Amino acid sequence: MDQSVTPDTQPPQTGLLKRGLKNRHIQLIALGGCIGTGLFLGSAGVIQLAGPAMILGYLIGGIIEFFIMRQLGEMVVEEPVAGSFAHFAYKYWSKFAGFMSGWNYWVLYVLVGMAELTAVAKYIHWWMPDMPQWIPVLVFFILINAINLANVKIFGEAEFWFAIIKVLAVVGLIVFGAYLLIGGGAGPEAGVANLWKHGGFFAPAESGFAMFQNFSIALVLIMFSFGGLELVGVSAAETANPKKTIPKAVNQVFFRILIFYVGALTVMIMLQPWPEMVKAINAVSNSDLGDRYGASPFVLILKQMHVPSAAGILNFIILTAALSVYNSGVYCNSRMLYSMADKGNAPALFKKTDRRGVPVNALIASACGTGIGVLINYTMPGKALGLLFALVVAALVLNWALISFTHLMFRRAKNREGYTTSFKSWGFPVTNWICIGFVAFILFVMAAWAGMETSVIIMPIWIGVLGLLYWILHRKPKQGAQ
Repeated sequence: MDQSVTPDTQPPQTGLLKRGLKNRHIQLIALGGCIGTGLFLGSAGVIQLAGPAMILGYLIGGIIEFFIMRQLGEMVVEEPVAGSFAHFAYKYWSKFAGFMSGWNYWVLYVLVGMAELTAVAKYIHWWMPDMPQWIPVLVFFILINAINLANVKIFGEAEFWFAIIKVLAVVGLIVFGAYLLIGGGAGPEAGVANLWKHGGFFAPAESGFAMFQNFSIALVLIMFSFGGLELVGVSAAETANPKKTIPKAVNQVFFRILIFYVGALTVMIMLQPWPEMVKAINAVSNSDLGDRYGASPFVLILKQMHVPSAAGILNFIILTAALSVYNSGVYCNSRMLYSMADKGNAPALFKKTDRRGVPVNALIASACGTGIGVLINYTMPGKALGLLFALVVAALVLNWALISFTHLMFRRAKNREGYTTSFKSWGFPVTNWICIGFVAFILFVMAAWAGMETSVIIMPIWIGVLGLLYWILHRKPKQGAQ
């Protein structure tokens, strides 16, 4: 029996999640999941490597993420349960695969939470440079966890408004940028020709191979911008009408990426020659955080529109984006730990919920894990973000591969049963292998060209640690042992 499908109208019970997320929550969670610091700040590094071809890079990344979302969506529409792909890995692949998927995802968002809180502290420094870094980390750590302790509707409302701020910011940039282009207020250097006339569509390099290397490294940065889209699948157990809401949210992911990434970046590059943006970025590459905001491509757009305090406005938007990611991470972690406890892969106490349907024990345990980030920021504030980033990368790439592999097992099981799913992924099994091959390519680029070999080395070590833990927890006692 699936305990997670109890409707909100049922009398309160412990051990049950509640379907408190409405359609507007799910739609904005999906929408906000496409917009983060990877767009607002990460695009600066991408344009240096790829030039206008960054548009192609985000399009390729968006297609891969859409395939993965369709694979996840097909599974959760059939079985909208807590734990998302970890549940499916456990059921359709193997018990260890479920164990590995669940704990990898949990650790991923513990690390993401630490990294985002650290980033939040650095954004606060823009206004309060003398404040110790650990103080804003602690303040927002308490605030976001308090929001999630209330009930799932409060989480949904918080994420709804976080997403609204990000969406309005990007839509505003696109609309005003288009207005300047059409109305002629963007200046004589603006125009569609900026997409190709400054050295070509791809950033110039010493050779064609060097150009390919740079574009590939840009793809690595781009793919990390899309981390978090799978939250739509994790939230299925608490969605009021998952068979209707989830397909709608998943299908719109690709078009949202087209609008918010490809659309915004295209307008940005047309407004100003991209080499000028790169000059500005390089000029302040070693300066303080506030100046780096000033070099962000989106700040350049705001300045082009003669918006006063452009860097301050962007700082607020990026702060909101980071808080949104951490808010989602707190939610994801507690539900994943709840699901693992339900499968016997975590202590049973994490399966309990309060009368509002909140898995309080799982949430507190996850908060304790993320709380280590407060100590890291207290003891080594200068190294915290770099230390956490390398760890996040390894868990994130493994997560994508596990979703595609799990979907392969899911579909093969359904085909053997002669069962036809209602929300089929596109191009099975070809698109699964495309996604897996793309992940393998990203790992190669990270190890060979991007200077991220540490993250790649960590992956097999991490899988080995999980294998050892699984063997310890699930080994059978010897005969005669009490």
